[in-house]
Amino acid sequence: MASPPPGQPHLVSLVLQSKKALQHGEQLCSKVNSLSNASAQCSVDVLALDAKVKWITEAVLEQLKLAANVAKSIEHKRAQLDKQVKAWDAVRSQRTEALDNILESLGAQLVPPGFHQTSSGSSLFGSQHSIDGKNGNEMFNAQQSPSATVRDNSFDRHGKNADRTKWKTLRDFVDEGAIENVLDTLESDRTRLDDIMASTYDYPETLSAAISSIRESLPSSSDVPSIEDILNAQQQPSELMARHLSSLTSHYEQMADALKESEAGEIFGEEDLQDMNRDTEELPSIMAELEEQAFSIEGAHQQLVTAKTAAQERLTAQSMTLNDLDELGEIMSDMLQKQQDVENACQELLDGLQQQLLVVEDLHHRFIQYQTSFKKLLVEIGRRRQYREAAEKIVEGMISQLRAMTEGQLYSFHSDRFLRIVTEGVIMFSEERQVREDFNAEHGLHIPEDICLCIENPPTRWEVVPREGDMRESLPEVESDLLAQAKEKLAAVDVSSAGAESV
Repeated sequence: MASPPPGQPHLVSLVLQSKKALQHGEQLCSKVNSLSNASAQCSVDVLALDAKVKWITEAVLEQLKLAANVAKSIEHKRAQLDKQVKAWDAVRSQRTEALDNILESLGAQLVPPGFHQTSSGSSLFGSQHSIDGKNGNEMFNAQQSPSATVRDNSFDRHGKNADRTKWKTLRDFVDEGAIENVLDTLESDRTRLDDIMASTYDYPETLSAAISSIRESLPSSSDVPSIEDILNAQQQPSELMARHLSSLTSHYEQMADALKESEAGEIFGEEDLQDMNRDTEELPSIMAELEEQAFSIEGAHQQLVTAKTAAQERLTAQSMTLNDLDELGEIMSDMLQKQQDVENACQELLDGLQQQLLVVEDLHHRFIQYQTSFKKLLVEIGRRRQYREAAEKIVEGMISQLRAMTEGQLYSFHSDRFLRIVTEGVIMFSEERQVREDFNAEHGLHIPEDICLCIENPPTRWEVVPREGDMRESLPEVESDLLAQAKEKLAAVDVSSAGAESV
């Protein structure tokens, strides 16, 4: 075998370098081939895991939509309940304001002392029918009056009150304590209604927060890399490595053949040796490119491995999400039941509050009737005074006629006039009694018993009695048959006397 030119490597060295490069290239290609196969399997696993994750994600999203509907349903029910409560508050405001107004009006209506200072046993407060704690049908009870009437020193002996600032008002005869009890009960139940409603105020917000938390925990589509892009990224380096390996194989075969020919005695020229050296010197750059492509393929494979790990982690995390979803389902079930219980309790309270508003409205109407009846009472008292004066004149006329008759003043006695006076008195008395009965029937229930006790009195009845100092005349009894016999005989005597006078 000829020696190489000075400065040129030996042919055997070139063959060894070529062989070493080929072996290393084969190792890289074999490794890359294994990585490619593993990448293919890994991509299948990633796609399968991702499909599971997507399926679970879609199922979770559907459940979250239902949960969101539940939250909206609870919020809608709460809004309806709030609307009912606000409507009730508006009615309460109107009715309590109307009650306050009529009470102020009662406080401005003066009651003359003579209307209530006629009895030491009459009461000033709570004299109307008191509110019954059980049914609320009665507003006041005269028997439960907390205080007795206190006579006012300003009431003079003529029954006139010069200082009206000390007069009582219609409101003094109202049971303020009973009214306060009604309003306090109303406010207490209203506060209890707020407390019950407040127990579910945060339900919609709590559900929305839980839904958002679960939704945010779900993986997004951008979390999964493109498998196709990764596999395509491996394809080009693999083809390039295959070409390089083919070049390494061809170069090694050429170098091996050249070594055999050299050993057989063939001598290569300087130009051939230079070509061989030049080709061998290119081996490091080829190997570097092979390693670079192998590294690129390995990187793509690592991407797939990372994607598989991430997909597995997402799938594992989905199990926790499903647990959260199950827990959310139980919470929603409890919330719905609690909300229903709250609605039932609130509706029951609202029904009771509506009944209490009817009591307030009834108080308002009854106080209006009370005020109206009192005004009519004032007019009625004036009318009765006129009746009393008229009745007294009639009685005085009857007494004067009787006195004229008994004193022998027959010229002053007129039987027709006397009869007319008596008839007029009887008719007036009968009409007055009926008028009083009608008034008491219409207004008596609306006026406190302590105001004007005389209002239920019937008209004064009169009777004729002997004059002071005289005794009722005492006469013997005469039987009716004796009286008739005497009248007959007197009549016969009168007839005989008349006949004799005519003869």
